[in-house]
Amino acid sequence: MSKAPVFQASNLVAGYDKKIIVNGIDIVIPSNKISVIIGANACGKSTLLKSLARLIKPTSGEIVLDGKQISQIPPKQLAQVLGLLPQSPVVPEGIVVSDLVARGRFPYQSFLKGMEKKDYEAVEEALEIMGITDLANRCVDELSGGQRQRVWIAMALAQQTDILLLDEPTTYLDIAYQVEILDLLTDLNRKRGTTIVMVLHDINLSARYADYIFAVHKGSLVSQGTPKEVISEELIKQVFGLSCSVINDPVSDSPFIIPKGRHYVKYQNS
Repeated sequence: MSKAPVFQASNLVAGYDKKIIVNGIDIVIPSNKISVIIGANACGKSTLLKSLARLIKPTSGEIVLDGKQISQIPPKQLAQVLGLLPQSPVVPEGIVVSDLVARGRFPYQSFLKGMEKKDYEAVEEALEIMGITDLANRCVDELSGGQRQRVWIAMALAQQTDILLLDEPTTYLDIAYQVEILDLLTDLNRKRGTTIVMVLHDINLSARYADYIFAVHKGSLVSQGTPKEVISEELIKQVFGLSCSVINDPVSDSPFIIPKGRHYVKYQNS
């Protein structure tokens, strides 16, 4: 397992059109681990991830990758270390799977050179890891949501980066596909040591698959640590405004939340 670059942000402030979304976050991403960012809608999760990926220029603060501010790292050099799968990426019309995955090799190509042997090998490996080799010549437009998500992740894998950022990689997928995608990412982390940072909505899946959790509330980082250190009834109430019970998942030995809805409260009081 290779040692991943140290990746961190200090006093990070970021947003859109002068509206501050992320306000003064300090964060150190654990190397060679799976980290998950959780929080309610519009709390700043995606803004934080986009800032780390240099898609958004921070208002203030700094983001450092292996001792260098990412704003000073040339784009192609950064793309060889840091990969991003954004939420709901746009599929180029008419493109086939292998060609889309091959776009992950762009950071390694020069103006005068096209795909080389090592690039084709990286594409083949990414297709194999995601179990979509048989889809290589299929048009992406024809694929199901779960298959498309595999293709996008394969493109990110073809970059062969040490760090991979994913913004809601399981959105719009049924539970079987969600578990399948998260299992594949876990295998990638365990075998390659890839540092993975994800934004996920499902708290129970986050607790099951994360080595480390960052909880964000109203643009601030309110808790961080292992799932057992972070997930509690108090934290869920603070971050999501949800009353719940937290029990131990007998399968994964991780925290598992059981929401208490209005009907539950009425039943208990009747």
